Amino acid sequence: MPRLFAKGFRSLVGALVLGAAAAVSATPARAAGEAIAIPNAGFGFAGFFGTFDRGAAQRGLQVYNEVCSACHGMYQLSYRNLTEIGLSEEQVRAIAGAVTVMGELNDQGERVERPARLSDRFRRPFANEIAARAANNGAYPPDLSVITKARANGANYLHALLTGYVDPPAGFNLGEGMYYNAYFPGHQIAMPPILNPDQVQYADGTAATVDQMSRDVTTFLAWAAEPETEQRRAMGIKMILFLVVLGGLTYAVKRKVWADVKH
Repeated sequence: MPRLFAKGFRSLVGALVLGAAAAVSATPARAAGEAIAIPNAGFGFAGFFGTFDRGAAQRGLQVYNEVCSACHGMYQLSYRNLTEIGLSEEQVRAIAGAVTVMGELNDQGERVERPARLSDRFRRPFANEIAARAANNGAYPPDLSVITKARANGANYLHALLTGYVDPPAGFNLGEGMYYNAYFPGHQIAMPPILNPDQVQYADGTAATVDQMSRDVTTFLAWAAEPETEQRRAMGIKMILFLVVLGGLTYAVKRKVWADVKH
């Protein structure tokens, strides 16, 4: 019986360790047969012990607000969530108050615009999908709330996409209203290159190069897609350490219990 118990316990510990490791390192699967090699941008949050750079995430929020939000929404994110990237409540109130959202019904049964509150979701750039397509040559700008989870190799892909606008090679048949991108499937994309050097003015003095802005907004979007990443990884590491200690104690107890048993 003791031997059977020890074997069963080892199986349980092994399963728990594997489950904890999977929870810590969960990432989207890379698309099978992907033809375009996406370069590794070396994001610090991508590692096993990775955390989000709060400064980069705040700069990324600025890039989103000043560049991306004209076409892309973030329907799953509320303004109050921004305190998690190091902004004070006063700063978040100022960010929310700078935009207007559709409020409650008035006495005439009509919705009127009002300044956004902390509890509001991010402002929608268009009233509906039809309006969005009409304003973008038929293309529908996707919601960016979980964009890094919705694409294989999400963060690296997004960074590559934003920095991948180049002149098409000789003989390439580029469709009307389309732009050549080295990392977009088929290399034709309806979204124009939206990042240009010094397009934003960072308050911390960081140079606003295309690569820097792309890294910053990708960091912000990666956090928005999984704001619980750091807590999940910390919990997973604690679980693994606990199981290692528990396994050591169990082995010591087993040695003690069986020490007087003759083989």
